[in-house]
Amino acid sequence: MGGKAAQTLASGENGLHQKGFQMFTERQILRSTAMKTKPSAPARRGLLAGGNWIVDQVKIIDVWPQPEQLANILSQSQGTGGAPYNVLVDLARAGAPFPLWGAGLVGDDDLGRSILQTCRQYKINIQYLGKTQRAPTSYTDVMTEQKTGRRTFFHSRGANALWRGEDLDFRKIKARLFHLGYLLLLDALDQPDAKYGTRAARLLAEAQAAGLKTSVDVVSEDSDRFGRIVTPALQYVDYCILNELEAGRTAGFKIRLPDGSLDTVALRHAAGALLQKGVRELVVIHFPEGAFARTRKGEDVWQMSLRLPENYIMGTAGAGDAFCAGVLWGLHEGWDLQRCLLTGVCLAAASLSDATCTAGVKSLQHALGLVRRFGFRPPLEPQD
Repeated sequence: MGGKAAQTLASGENGLHQKGFQMFTERQILRSTAMKTKPSAPARRGLLAGGNWIVDQVKIIDVWPQPEQLANILSQSQGTGGAPYNVLVDLARAGAPFPLWGAGLVGDDDLGRSILQTCRQYKINIQYLGKTQRAPTSYTDVMTEQKTGRRTFFHSRGANALWRGEDLDFRKIKARLFHLGYLLLLDALDQPDAKYGTRAARLLAEAQAAGLKTSVDVVSEDSDRFGRIVTPALQYVDYCILNELEAGRTAGFKIRLPDGSLDTVALRHAAGALLQKGVRELVVIHFPEGAFARTRKGEDVWQMSLRLPENYIMGTAGAGDAFCAGVLWGLHEGWDLQRCLLTGVCLAAASLSDATCTAGVKSLQHALGLVRRFGFRPPLEPQD
């Protein structure tokens, strides 16, 4: 996932002026825990997140080396990795007030036991997080260049490649949301299915049929597999949350211009195309400059990221999942879309303060407080 932060701006005729919106967010920060939300449906509450469970070995290096050349490891740390692991731990650390369940597969080894212990520490229900002797726990060597914060991943698929989600009986699971990630990195679920297109699509369809809202995330990879694997799942997705690379590859648009700037017209087209491919309610596309959301009803919302100084950013590996966690928190609680995006970019900004994926997240109030400290980036599009 690309690095994120926090942002401000709605779009077009629905837009808010920068000054007025910043005043609004200040009020949110001061009374964030007291704000009213829509009443929760009594039948379902909580988030079930399934997919990749990974231990990240994060190494800060001085330079990215050319082939056969040397780079120095300046520091090393171990942390969480994978969509469900990161999202659930971020929510727990930030203080989400609803139940959290994890689903997936880890190896019967020290790394697997460390994942299970971390879940217990954060009171994440591991009823659906299985253990196998058929494969080791997945891990990733994350090489982060010190100066730029850019990271490169060397990944061992491990037990994640075997998980099919067959033990999930969504009729008995009381969660409101089912978040699945990462498509393209779950070998068994990425396999074809005669009726639904992929096994992941079948799993999402089963969740929807039982009354859960569904969301997906995708791994960033340089391949042509997006149409074959991601597109079939979109018909059974309520909320699609991707970065600009993943959205562009899935929808068939180049969202970055040759000079590296964001093509906001292509971005809008990509969001619309994802809705046309089947996403039921909402497409959210996030990027270092901020985030953009488009609803099935045609509402567009922008949110710019925080203006973070270069020395604040220790690593970008977990920012995408932190953003996703914030958006899912808001969707679960029934917040308005602007507030969902604001929460996402603030949790992402907090995540950027640590080299690991989740240790930078302290609390929701801490993350929202970063707005007063750093302010927002300038808008990508002119305002009214």
